[in-house]
Amino acid sequence: MTGAHTADLLSKFDPLIAEREALLATGVRDPFAIVMEKVLSPTEAIINGKPTILLGTYNYMGMTFDPDVVEAGRQALTDFGSGTTGSRVLNGTYSPHKDVEEALKEFYGTSSAMVFSTGYQANLGIISTLAGKGDYIILDADSHASIYDGCWLGNAEIVRFRHNSVEDLDKRLGRLPKEAGKLVVLEGVYSMFGDIAPLPEMVAVAKKHGAMILCDEAHGMGFFGEHGRGVYEQLGCEDDIDFVVGTFSKSVGTVGGFCVSNHPKFEVLRLVCRPYVFTASLPPSVVATAATSIRKLMHAGNKRGKLWDNSRRLHKGLKDLGFKLGTEDAQSAIIAVILPDQEQAVGMWQSLLDLGLYVNMARPPATPAGTFLLRCSLCAEHRDEQVAEIIEMFAKAGRHVGCIPS
Repeated sequence: MTGAHTADLLSKFDPLIAEREALLATGVRDPFAIVMEKVLSPTEAIINGKPTILLGTYNYMGMTFDPDVVEAGRQALTDFGSGTTGSRVLNGTYSPHKDVEEALKEFYGTSSAMVFSTGYQANLGIISTLAGKGDYIILDADSHASIYDGCWLGNAEIVRFRHNSVEDLDKRLGRLPKEAGKLVVLEGVYSMFGDIAPLPEMVAVAKKHGAMILCDEAHGMGFFGEHGRGVYEQLGCEDDIDFVVGTFSKSVGTVGGFCVSNHPKFEVLRLVCRPYVFTASLPPSVVATAATSIRKLMHAGNKRGKLWDNSRRLHKGLKDLGFKLGTEDAQSAIIAVILPDQEQAVGMWQSLLDLGLYVNMARPPATPAGTFLLRCSLCAEHRDEQVAEIIEMFAKAGRHVGCIPS
C-alpha cells in the first residue's frame, strides 16, 4: 500500500544478523551451513571435499547403513510408493505404520505405541494434549525446546525446577493445588551436557505429590538398560513412568517420533492430539526402516558395549588433555567440551573441521547463558583407531587455539 508505514517483522533479529556477519567476517565457515557432500558410513563423510570423521550426528548405534534396514526401506518404497499424502486419521495409515507401532510395543513391552512424523512433534503433541488450561507441567529448567513448546501449545501452567534437583522438584510440587492435574516431564539423558537424570528419586517425589510422569528417552534409547529401552529401564523405573517419548532420529537411524504407554485410555490420544491429527504421516519407506532397526536393536548388546567403550575412552582422553567436560565421567554417548567464550568455541570448531573432524557447536539460547561448547556424540561404529585419532585432533586443535597447554 503506497504511503503506508510497514513495520519490518524481521527487524527484531537485527542483533543476531549483525553478530553472525561479524563472525563470518573473521574468515570462519558458517557452523550452521555445513553440507555433507557424500556420506561414506555412520562415522565418515566428505565435507568440503575432504574425508571427515563424524562426531556430531547422534547416530549412536550406527543403523543408518545397516543392510537389513536399507533393504526394508527400499522394498517399502517399491511396494507403497514415496508417501501417503495424508494424516494418520484419514488415508495416512498403511500397514508399515501399524508394523512400526507393533515393533515399538515389542521393544518397550507396552500395550500402546503412537508414532509421529518427528521426535519434536511427539513431545509437542503428547505434552500439549495431556496437560491443558488449569493443569500444571513441572519440568527441568534444562528441558529440550520441544518440551517447552509442548507446554505452551497446551496452555498449561509451567513450573520449572533446578536442573536435576530432587529437592527443588519436591518443593515446587508441594506448592501446587493437591486436586490439580500435574505432569512431571523428565529426560533420561540431557542432550547438551550428556548427563543423566536421578530418575528413581524424582519418580518417588512425583508419585508422592500425585503427579503423572513423562520421560523423554530420545538420547537414551538403544544403549541404556538390559533391553536398550533407556535410562528409566537401567535405573529400575519402568513400572512408575506413565509415558515414554522418543525419536527415530538418534539410535534408530531414520526420522520420526513416538510415545509408548501402558495407560488403559492411551488410544484416545489419536483422536484429540492436534499435531498427530493434522500432520501428514511418515512415508512408508521411513517407517519400514524404523521397524527393522528397532527389532535389531532388541538384540544389540555387543553394539551397546562397544558404544560405552568408545564413550569412556574419549571422555578419559579429553579429560587427560586438560579439557573441561560437561560431566565428571562418561554418563552417556554425549561428551560436551566446554569453552570459555564464543571465540574459542568457534576457533576449536574450525580447527577440528580443518583437521577432518566434525562436531556440533552449541551456544545460547540452546545452552545456559554464557555457556559455549562443542558437543561430541559417539557411535558404536567408531573404530578404536578413529577414537585415538579424534583425541589427537582435539590435542592439535586445542594447542592451536590455546585451550590447552602447548
